[in-house]
Amino acid sequence: MAALSTGAIVVFVVVALALIAFVTEVVPPDVTALGVLVSLALLEPWTRVTPEQAVAGFASPATLTILAMYVLSEAVQRTGVVDYLGVLMARWTRGDERRTLLATVAATTPLAGVVNNTPVVAVFIPMITDLAEDAHLSPSKLLLPLSYASMLGGTLTLVGTAGNVLASDIAVDLTAAGVMDHGPIGMFELTPVGLLVCAVGGAYLLTVGRRLVPERIEPSEDLVDVYELERYLGVAVVREDSALVGTQVDERFGDLEAHVDVIQFERNGEVVVAAETDRALAAGDVLTLQGSRQERNRFTTEYGLRELPREVVEAEDLAAPWTASTLYEAVVPTDSTFVGRTPLDIGFRNRFDATVIAIRRGSDVRHEGLRDAELRAGDTLLMHASDGAADHLQDRGSLLVTKGLFADAFAREFPDLHSKTPLALLALGGAVLAAAVTSFPIYLTALAGCLLAFATRTIDPAAGYDAVSWNVIFLLAGVLPLATALEATGGAAWLAATVGATIGGLPALAVIAAFYLLTGLLANVVTPVASIVLLGPIAARTAVDLGHDPFAALLAVTFAGSTAFMTPIGYQTNLMVYGPGGYKFTDYARVGAPLQLLLAAVTTLGIAAWFGV
Repeated sequence: MAALSTGAIVVFVVVALALIAFVTEVVPPDVTALGVLVSLALLEPWTRVTPEQAVAGFASPATLTILAMYVLSEAVQRTGVVDYLGVLMARWTRGDERRTLLATVAATTPLAGVVNNTPVVAVFIPMITDLAEDAHLSPSKLLLPLSYASMLGGTLTLVGTAGNVLASDIAVDLTAAGVMDHGPIGMFELTPVGLLVCAVGGAYLLTVGRRLVPERIEPSEDLVDVYELERYLGVAVVREDSALVGTQVDERFGDLEAHVDVIQFERNGEVVVAAETDRALAAGDVLTLQGSRQERNRFTTEYGLRELPREVVEAEDLAAPWTASTLYEAVVPTDSTFVGRTPLDIGFRNRFDATVIAIRRGSDVRHEGLRDAELRAGDTLLMHASDGAADHLQDRGSLLVTKGLFADAFAREFPDLHSKTPLALLALGGAVLAAAVTSFPIYLTALAGCLLAFATRTIDPAAGYDAVSWNVIFLLAGVLPLATALEATGGAAWLAATVGATIGGLPALAVIAAFYLLTGLLANVVTPVASIVLLGPIAARTAVDLGHDPFAALLAVTFAGSTAFMTPIGYQTNLMVYGPGGYKFTDYARVGAPLQLLLAAVTTLGIAAWFGV
C-alpha cells in the first residue's frame, strides 16, 4: 500500500476538523463548510485545490439545481394547492387514527419526490397538527412519521434531495477520472429502488413504527394544557390606587426587574392584546399575567393589583374570536436569524407585537426567564399575538408557524386555487419531465422553469430568492471541494485501498451493505451532504479495487444519505418536528434504528436486483 502524501495528510486534518465541527455544532454547518472551502484554497500547495476550484461549487450543477427547485417549490406552495390537499385530507380522515397516519404518509411521500422535502414538511406541520387535534390524537404520533415519509420520498427522483443531485455530480467526476463509465444519474434512474424503499418504509411506519412512536404530547385542544401553563398564568384587577394606573403596559412590564408579562387586558368587555397597544391602564382593568405564582404574587403586591386566584386561564381565553388574537406555536428553523438570540434582544413585544409565554425544546418546556433564553434551532415558541402579527412573523421567514393559523380543519372550505396554479405546476412538472425525456441537464430545465415562473409573474423574483435556504446552498458549495482535494492528493485512492484491504473478503452484497450502513451512521451525526461527498468517491474506488460495480456502491451511499433516521440533528426535517412533537433525543433511535437496518437490507437487495453489484 502506497504511503500517504503530505497533501493527503493535510486534507485529512481538514476533514477531521470539519467532522468535529459538524458533530459539535460549535458553528452552523454552513459556516463549517465555508471554513473548509477557504482552508483548502489557502493551503493550495498541499491540497492542490486552486481558489477557482474551491469556489466552483457555487456554480456546480448540484447547487444550481437545488437553488432552482427551492424557487419552483415556493411557486407551487403559493398557489394554494397544499392547502387544498390539507382540506381534502381532513375530510377523508374524519378523526380516524389509522386513516390520519395513512394520509400523512401517502400525501407526503410522493410530493417529496418532486418538491424538496424541507419545504414540504414546513407546510405540512401545521396541517398535520390540526389533523391530530381534530382527531383527538397526540401530534407526536404523526409528526415523526411525517419527517420520515418525506425522507423516504426523497429517494424517488433525482431532485428529491440535495444528496441525490450531489451524487449525480460525483458520478460525472468519477466518470471523467476513469473510475466508472456512467455519467450523470438520470431523473428517474433512482425510481425503481426508490419505490421499493418507499413501500417498505411506509409499511413500517404504518405498522411497527406506529407502535414505537411515543405519545409525548397528550391529545388536547388546549395549548395551555399542552405547555403545562396552569401554574404560570393568572388574572389580576388594577386597583384604583395602583401604580400602574395611567401608564402604558410596556412602561412597567417591559422593565427587566419584573419577571412577569401582561398578555392581554379586558376593559368593559373589550379584550386588548397588550403587546400591540399603547393604551394606558385604568382602574378596573382585568389583566392576564404570565409568570410563576411567586413572581405574580410579588408583582401584584408591589403594584397594587388584586389577584383573582380562582380564575383559571384557558386557551380559549387567549385565542377566542372575540379577543382578535391568536395563541400559536412557531418553530425556530436552522437558518433563522433568531438562532443564538434572546426574545429580549429580538424585541418580540416592540417589533412584532407578540409575547412569548413558553419555549419547548424537545420534551422540555421552559416557563421562566423567557426574555433571556437563548434560542436554538428546533425550539418551539408558544406566543400570543394578534392575527396580523402572526402573519408578519410567518412571512418574515424567521419562524415557522406550526399551529394557530390553520384552525378548524373540518370547518374549512376548499380554498380557491390561485389563477397562476397551472403555470406553477407547469414550471415544476415541465422542468422534471424535460430533464427526463430530453438531453438537457436538470439544472438547465429547472432554471428554465424559474424563468417561466418569473416571466409569467407566478412568483415574484424577490419572493423566490427569499424561499431559497441559503445555508443549504453554502453547505453544498463548501463541501464539494473536499472531493476534489481527496482525489487530487491521492487521499481517496489511499482510503479506498485501506477499506478494500479490510473488507476484501466479503461478498459484493456485503460490501454494498457495509457502505450503506457506514454512510447512514455518519449522516446521523454530520450532514447527509457531507457524508455523500466524503464516502461516495471512496465507495466507488473501493468497489473497483475489489472487482465490483462502482456505480452500485455510489448508489448505496446515495440512498443511505436519505436515511438519517436515528437523531434529530441528522436531517433538517427531523429537527423541524422535534419541538412540535415534544420528542426526546432517544425517540429517534427507538423508531429510526429498526427502520434504518430494515432499509439497509432492502436497499442493498434492490440495488443488486436492478443495477447489479
